Amino acid sequence: MSLHLVVGNGPAGAATAELLAGQGHQVRVVSRSDQQPRAGIEHVKLDATDTAALTAAAAGAAAVINCACPPYHRWPQEWPALASSVLAAAEASGAVLVTLGNLYAYGPVDGALTEDLPLAATGPKGSTRAAVWAQAWEAHQRGRVRMTEARPSDFFGPGVTDGGHLAGRVMPQLLQGKTIRVMGNPDAPHSWTYLPDVARTLARLAQEEQAWGRAWHVPTAPALSTRAMIGELAARAGVTAPAVRPVPAAVLRAASVTSPLLRELREVRYQFDRPFVVDSSAYSARFGEGPTPPDDQIQTTVAWWRQRVGLPTAG
Repeated sequence: MSLHLVVGNGPAGAATAELLAGQGHQVRVVSRSDQQPRAGIEHVKLDATDTAALTAAAAGAAAVINCACPPYHRWPQEWPALASSVLAAAEASGAVLVTLGNLYAYGPVDGALTEDLPLAATGPKGSTRAAVWAQAWEAHQRGRVRMTEARPSDFFGPGVTDGGHLAGRVMPQLLQGKTIRVMGNPDAPHSWTYLPDVARTLARLAQEEQAWGRAWHVPTAPALSTRAMIGELAARAGVTAPAVRPVPAAVLRAASVTSPLLRELREVRYQFDRPFVVDSSAYSARFGEGPTPPDDQIQTTVAWWRQRVGLPTAG
């Protein structure tokens, strides 16, 4: 089996590293923070924007899988250096570059999101993600590197504790029966991508030559509104479905004065005010893999959270 370098040790990076190690690959994870030892995984502490250090870490790698992400409110300032460094490391090592992307670069879209849509975002975060993609794609077209990108919707699942609409804020409140406040329209259809499917897709793309040179949407189950998704999670947890109410726009505006995160979310508010539906059929048709069955997604997520907060497993 071959060496895979995973950049970033957040939920997606950690899950991808564990999956690859379980497949028998040699796995090296780099991040700026100290990491707990994990069987079969080598950990290297470095700043991924240090091109020389990252290139040294990538030596001999068959794939460089970039799951790193700067702080949300610092994307325009920090993504260019990070992306350039990872691209340079992949090019120097001859490794395939697999990037964990997202759907911001499309901007607001009427209808389902597909990979052939133009990257038409005009906001700073969406434009930044579009530029990161364009830089790597141009390098691929010039024969400097082989690359691909996996684009999930908001992801959830075991290990996702922050940064997601269904993550650290929703699940603890749900398990305690508290009212849940959400951004946008809680009844608008929305696509949710299961974290293990993100990891499975990144690992697969690194090894499939037919995947290179384009982006792929991660296999994602049919869209559910935020209210419906919370209802499914509550039913599996064995608790009464909590009240789900939108955060008033005036409250969001006031809170954004002191919260950089909330200020930045204004750019992508459309994702929750209106239908936001991902079409992942291209990946499924090419590779014969769909998303994890939704019931299994919900069951595993609830079981993980019950254990995390110290509750017994539901019968």
